[in-house]
Amino acid sequence: MDVNAAVAAAAAIAGVLTGVIAMLAFRWSERDLKRPTRTSLHTDPVLPPGVDTVLSVLRSSAVVLDEADAVVKASSAAYALGLVRGGKLAVDPMLQMARDTRRDGEIRQVELDLPRRGSGRGEALAVSARVAPLGSRLVLLLVEDLTEARRIEAVRRDFVANVSHELKTPVGALSLLSEAVMDASDDPEAVERFAGRMQIEATRLTNLVQELIDLSRVQNDDPLEDAEPVRVDELVAEAIDRCRHQAGTKQITMAAGGTADLHVWGNRSKLAAALGNLVENAVNYSPARTRVGIAARRVNGSGGDIIEIAVTDQGIGISDKDKERIFERFYRVDPARSRATGGTGLGLAIVKHVAASHGGEVTVWSSEGQGSTFTLRLPEAGQARDRAHQHPAPDDEAGQSADSSPATPPYEPLPAPEVLP
Repeated sequence: MDVNAAVAAAAAIAGVLTGVIAMLAFRWSERDLKRPTRTSLHTDPVLPPGVDTVLSVLRSSAVVLDEADAVVKASSAAYALGLVRGGKLAVDPMLQMARDTRRDGEIRQVELDLPRRGSGRGEALAVSARVAPLGSRLVLLLVEDLTEARRIEAVRRDFVANVSHELKTPVGALSLLSEAVMDASDDPEAVERFAGRMQIEATRLTNLVQELIDLSRVQNDDPLEDAEPVRVDELVAEAIDRCRHQAGTKQITMAAGGTADLHVWGNRSKLAAALGNLVENAVNYSPARTRVGIAARRVNGSGGDIIEIAVTDQGIGISDKDKERIFERFYRVDPARSRATGGTGLGLAIVKHVAASHGGEVTVWSSEGQGSTFTLRLPEAGQARDRAHQHPAPDDEAGQSADSSPATPPYEPLPAPEVLP
């Protein structure tokens, strides 16, 4: 009996020990499953909480790299800029920055010029890249596109330089002429001659300041705030009346024609200024005893009927290289001739902005020695408001050529100038 009891006790003790050993083995294996291995350190990296959400709302292009330089997370903008290809960072300078930051933990920033994807003209993409550590294993790369900002800054810098130069010319002339008047105080004829020159320079300075104001106004104001139906016939008559004295001095005949009773929707004063600038240019750049024609017509467009107002001259014409730049601020085809006629180089820039702000455009056809035709294309009244909202006026493209030149003239050119005795 005692033997049986001893056997039973031994069996019970063995069972308890077996259970304890089994429990310890289970706990040990469970802990091993939770312990990171060498392989797991390089697979399936996880972003810190909230980082994914923050990256999704950033305007900058974002790329997150792991310790093997593999892309863990990249925004759609990063793919669009060509920063990420095949799961790897494709820009070597940025990749080297990421490796250096991973090694020493320092934040780095640099500006780079990258080749633009899909462009055969070699245009550079200006970017600012910033690299920072993200935890102990990841590196964050933020890339901001600076191309547009640099272009706007270049336009602003050129505009300021041009304005300074254009203002300095008449101001300097006035200063010199005033000294000449003082030195010639005892010579009435010289005083009268110098005073006449001073009036010319003062007028040029006044015109320049006024056109700068007009250009600023058409760029910043909404022309549809004071919009109304405007008769094209009245715009043409006003433009002709504005240039009648200049044309009469050069014996230039101005003729109006085309379809009558057409209407466009917009700001009357801005449209009159734009058409007046086109007619004034035609008169200024035409030889004496020639003709300037203004014609209007209605044409069918993809978004509705379009009113075309064409101004045709028999002037010196415009070369192909100049046609690409004539709508830039202060650009002159013939600087000497333009200054002789009092031109400021802002007239066509104003025309371009007025046309664009009204949902239209201005185009040019020209052939050297045969004259030019500038065509102002505007949506007909009733459709102009929708077109204007679809095509807002450019506010930072003043240094760019935004208008195309049709291969053939939209109107039949005027006949060759007839030399009168």
